[in-house]
Amino acid sequence: MQPILSRFTASITELKKSPTQVLEQAGDEVVAILNHNVASAYLVPSKTYEKMMEMLDDYLLLKEVGERRDEVFMPRKVNLSDL
Repeated sequence: MQPILSRFTASITELKKSPTQVLEQAGDEVVAILNHNVASAYLVPSKTYEKMMEMLDDYLLLKEVGERRDEVFMPRKVNLSDL
């Protein structure tokens, strides 16, 4: 069984009928959109989405920094004659 990762849910029918009401009831929370009691989509408020994108950018940047650091500081075999 698939977990529902939000405190608020709405069926696709409810969303089609009154999207504004669904958004108002959820406030700043994520809404799981259900199709036959299975989460088929998540409706994410713009502030939450923007924060998620910033976090993703930070994560990808941190990952890139780590990879480059590992390339620069990777131990290498050096012969004394090469020095």
